[in-house]
Amino acid sequence: MRRTRVAALVAGLAAALTLSACGVPPSDVIQAGAPASGLFSPGPKPPVPTVLPLYFLHNGDLAPYPRKVSDPGGIGAVVRLLFAGPTTSEAVTATTELPHLANTPEVAISGDNTFSIQLPEGVPPFSHLAMRQLACTVAHVAVPSAALPADTNQDGATAAPPVHAQRSPGHTSVHVIGDGWAMKQSDASCPDPVQQ
Repeated sequence: MRRTRVAALVAGLAAALTLSACGVPPSDVIQAGAPASGLFSPGPKPPVPTVLPLYFLHNGDLAPYPRKVSDPGGIGAVVRLLFAGPTTSEAVTATTELPHLANTPEVAISGDNTFSIQLPEGVPPFSHLAMRQLACTVAHVAVPSAALPADTNQDGATAAPPVHAQRSPGHTSVHVIGDGWAMKQSDASCPDPVQQ
């Protein structure tokens, strides 16, 4: 152990002598500038919140309630918000026919703009108004053509693309698959959110 210390001391003295022999004056540590760093690659930009209409019921009729959607999870996040029901402030005038779900439904999309929603076990069939709530809400989620077909989940289902922008309703349908039942609804009878 003592030989190691002696060897280190001798090496340090040799380096000091070499530097002074080359004309480099000894100096203290000089503080200047920011510490060295590697190349900086900015992370992904946070998503810009998008305002989308979620459709609830007002006096028994379908009505849009604008919501900011900032979750990059896309259509699945929009569907979760819809199933969560109206917020406290919306609940003053809004109700829902959709049940509160214990587990998140699986959402997928096909090339013909049909959204498939696989519900957890034990959920009874939906009413016509509940199906319209779903169809009208997902009709306002933009599906970029580059995202079709989208990524595939572990179970082989096609994952829905993220929300990018609004689009006008008129060519979307929703296919809800429950425990022993299935229903399909188009967005053909959706109220226009701009005229509300």
